Amino acid sequence: MQSMDRNTIIGFVLLGVLLFVYLFISSKNSRELEAQRLRQADSLAKIELVKQQAAQAMIKDSATQVTATLDSNATGWARHLVGTSTLHTVETDLLKVSFSNKGGQPVQVELKKYNRADSSLVSVIEDGSDQFSFPVLTAPNQSTASADLFFQLKSAQQDANGNHIIVYEATGNTGESIQQEYIIHPDSYLIDFNLRLQGTTSMIPQQNLQLQWNVAAMQQEKDARYEREQSQLILVENGEYDYFNLFSNDTESFDNTVQWASIKQRFFNSTLINKEKFDKAKFEWSTPSDDSSRMIVAVKASFEKKLPAGTQATLPMQFYFGPNDYKLLRSLGIEDMDKIVNLGQGPYAFVRPINQYIVMPVFDFIKKFFSSYGLVIALLTIFIRLITSPLVYSSYLSGAKMKALRPEIDALKAKYGDDQQTFGMEQMKLFREAGVNPLGGCIPALLQIPIFFALYSFFNSFLALRGESFLWATDLSMYDVIAKLPFHIPWYGDHVSLFTLTAVITSFLISIYNMNMTPDQNNPMLKYMPYIFPVLLLFFFNRLPSALTWYYTVSNLITLALQWVIQNYIIDHDKIVAQLAANRAKPKSKSKWQERLEQMQETQKKVQEMQKKGK
Repeated sequence: MQSMDRNTIIGFVLLGVLLFVYLFISSKNSRELEAQRLRQADSLAKIELVKQQAAQAMIKDSATQVTATLDSNATGWARHLVGTSTLHTVETDLLKVSFSNKGGQPVQVELKKYNRADSSLVSVIEDGSDQFSFPVLTAPNQSTASADLFFQLKSAQQDANGNHIIVYEATGNTGESIQQEYIIHPDSYLIDFNLRLQGTTSMIPQQNLQLQWNVAAMQQEKDARYEREQSQLILVENGEYDYFNLFSNDTESFDNTVQWASIKQRFFNSTLINKEKFDKAKFEWSTPSDDSSRMIVAVKASFEKKLPAGTQATLPMQFYFGPNDYKLLRSLGIEDMDKIVNLGQGPYAFVRPINQYIVMPVFDFIKKFFSSYGLVIALLTIFIRLITSPLVYSSYLSGAKMKALRPEIDALKAKYGDDQQTFGMEQMKLFREAGVNPLGGCIPALLQIPIFFALYSFFNSFLALRGESFLWATDLSMYDVIAKLPFHIPWYGDHVSLFTLTAVITSFLISIYNMNMTPDQNNPMLKYMPYIFPVLLLFFFNRLPSALTWYYTVSNLITLALQWVIQNYIIDHDKIVAQLAANRAKPKSKSKWQERLEQMQETQKKVQEMQKKGK
């Protein structure tokens, strides 16, 4: 804390530590994950094979002829145990949904306004990859999964408001029935799902409905590994929002009520909502052992719901198949659904208000006047640096004061040598007499750290950046690539990002400038840390969105400009020396904290002297 540079270094070190912790929390532990993957590789391969076989059997052209003819005398559940899958497709401006009579549920959901990295439409459900099911008593002591029943398409119509209403029905042996009604709204990604049960006492074991929801989230983005690292299970349990990363295999159980659960990929999600809440829930998930697999994560979700007394029951539920759009999710009016978008989670939840009430409104305001997202990011950066410029000035002013005291600090070092206790006391006395706060340059740097992490979360999850190009970057939501490497470097990757290089180079220039403006450090760690930090950024930033590395580049350029202007045209060194001299002439009063600190230092000094005499 003996110079501006040391304060800056402290800020750098803390920023680096927090950045490392953040990235460590949000990325997988490679050794543990690899071990888990190897243990489950065989089982996952079998699951994938079964899924593909089931999908091939399920997804056929609706004109396909029935291959298994039912007995004309078959009645009850027997009529629904054998058949052929046929599709019914519904389209709106937002969705294309294909339903299958097998299971009476969606087997393909495409988002018509969004494309994958390969230019095909984003498929939230693909080839029957997701499945909703519950056990049904179809004979004494025998149950059948509802997903294995061939339902009858009872009705498919469109009402006056443009809502598509699809009803599938299966009837049992003694008049019991299952109706699955879907209402697809013309301008919504939310699909109403009403499960109506008639004759529950003879159809649902012990009136306890056990719902199974299997989700196989498939790759949507260019980098499957990074998408996997961003995937999460998000839910509201007993009114409390919670989240779990899905990049490693795990299981979680919940004994309290669950209102909704979402399988979130980086920019899209599949969510099941129960308006009356589930009583219990359990989730099991696994990831493929190979990063080249198109499957991001496979989730098996189990829900329990105790049905009311009587023979009839209706469960009003909803599916959300759509983008992780903050404003859209917030407009649904469902508790905490907007938190699917990671604007700050867990230990970094404190940055969420910064994104909600500062970053996003300013970004949206600037976007009204400029169409280029790269330019909007640059202007947002300028805005942020302008409102934080007083902190920057305070930091540099503190550094200038410390620089003015450098000759006296060096004299104290020479006078007291290795006697660190006495040197510390005299140094604190010098600071107090001159009216200098040794932490004055460090605190402003710390206050800027939350802004960095807020923007890290914002740029990493902001849907509007997806597919937007700027300069050489073809997609601001992904890293830019100017060269592909023929090999993979741990932590760095197999590509070269130019925006990462510009961010690192400008950080390096800031370090050089700071070192040139302050005397050399005697501590080698403090001397070389400003050069080490940019190198660390090279590895941290190379896989991050180019929007973030572009922001960091602009921010660094502004920092260089501010440093030069403040130190050459605003801060007057002679005036600072005169001010320090004036401060020394003023009578000083010690605070209670300073008195206690000096007493502690005096006590430690006496103890050390007694120890030396004893030896």
